[in-house]
Amino acid sequence: MVPRKRDIDMCSGPLFSNMLIFALPIMAMNILQLLFNAADMVVVGRFSGNHALAAVGATGSLINLIVGLFMGLSVGTSVIVAQDAGADRPDEVSKSVHTSITISVITGLVVMVVGIILCEPILELMGTPEDVIDLSVLYMKIYFVGIPASMVYNFGAAILRAVGDSRHPMYYLIITGIVNVVLNVFFIVVFDMSVAGVAWATVISQCLSALLILICLSRSHGAIHFSFRKMGFNSRKLASIVKIGLPAGLQSALFSISNVLIQSAINSFGSTMVAASSASSNIEGFVGTAMNAYYNAAVTFTGQNVGAKKYDRIDTIAKVSTVLIFTTWIIISGATVLFGRSLLGFYTTDPAVIDLGMQRMKIMMAAYFTCGTMNVFPGLTRGMGYSVLPMLCTLIGACVMRIVWLATFFAWYPTVTMLFICYPITWSLAGLGQVGSFFYARHQIRKREMNNTELNNAVSVKM
Repeated sequence: MVPRKRDIDMCSGPLFSNMLIFALPIMAMNILQLLFNAADMVVVGRFSGNHALAAVGATGSLINLIVGLFMGLSVGTSVIVAQDAGADRPDEVSKSVHTSITISVITGLVVMVVGIILCEPILELMGTPEDVIDLSVLYMKIYFVGIPASMVYNFGAAILRAVGDSRHPMYYLIITGIVNVVLNVFFIVVFDMSVAGVAWATVISQCLSALLILICLSRSHGAIHFSFRKMGFNSRKLASIVKIGLPAGLQSALFSISNVLIQSAINSFGSTMVAASSASSNIEGFVGTAMNAYYNAAVTFTGQNVGAKKYDRIDTIAKVSTVLIFTTWIIISGATVLFGRSLLGFYTTDPAVIDLGMQRMKIMMAAYFTCGTMNVFPGLTRGMGYSVLPMLCTLIGACVMRIVWLATFFAWYPTVTMLFICYPITWSLAGLGQVGSFFYARHQIRKREMNNTELNNAVSVKM
């Protein structure tokens, strides 16, 4: 399939510059998303107080748990569309596009219902402070109304990125993010709606983003053109997407379970600690979002080159990814710690919240490159078609070890430092496993190619 002018040719040319050009719009998009989320928290914290800030922050890990399982299927979409595009199979790309959008609609409705029903009992189980739980439940019930639209946007964005277009999802996020911020101020300042205003602003912006991505796909020419009349499941494509996407979704869900347990531990320190951790986590996300951009680049570039049978480029993709991880960690993490107190000051003027937020931030930023390794290398492995291995590495290295840490070291020494230090430790363990998984998958790809070459040579001799 010949790349369109706006798309990046991933199967030829310099990898470093092409990966960076591809990743930058995704990074900008993610940073903008965080800025808009930060605006949510800044507005609600400034105009509705620390309890409202804590209420919104307390829902993050639970939302990620419920949404992450199904959102992971979009990873399957990225890999399958990228491989088909790299192999120049436009008919197969079209089948993947329509199957993916159908998946997004159905799973979005399922997640919406599950989230609305389960949010209150799970928040209670997490030990959410009594002075914020009612606001947290209200926020989550409204938030989940917009999940179907969010699913459509994310699957649509995955399709565009898979063929090299990482700019249009960014443009749509800019538009919807501005709408979100304007509605935040309008609902909270004018109508005094507190967390409900933030939630409804998010729902409206999510619906707008879904509309824009569908318009883009319907106006696209060639393989990724979307038509409502063609919506439905292609059983073969559905199986392929689920094979790669479900382990990615399970990894996200399992990872979120460990974060829910940590959030429960944070809740035990009271609403001040919850507010501090929420603000610090929001700031830390600016580093994590850069790593997420490299993950998307790793998935897509590896997928297209595997589809084109250019296996020799996989090692270079891994090297470029590693350089980007370390460079980003040094620059952004350093700046985050240096300006940490000022950044936290945007969220709250409470000195206690700022002090606790800085305590968390210093621990997290010190070894964030291990988080980058843990997050980006699964993209390389999944791009080669291996999705279960990264899930197992996350399950054992991050999820299980966090549970062990909470049950042992944190139980013996229940301090804030002992709680947050479990992050870099488990990132390191899971990261080592992900690097090992990459080398295993790469070896299997090369072994399979050698076997195919020998078989073809043998057939040629017989003929």
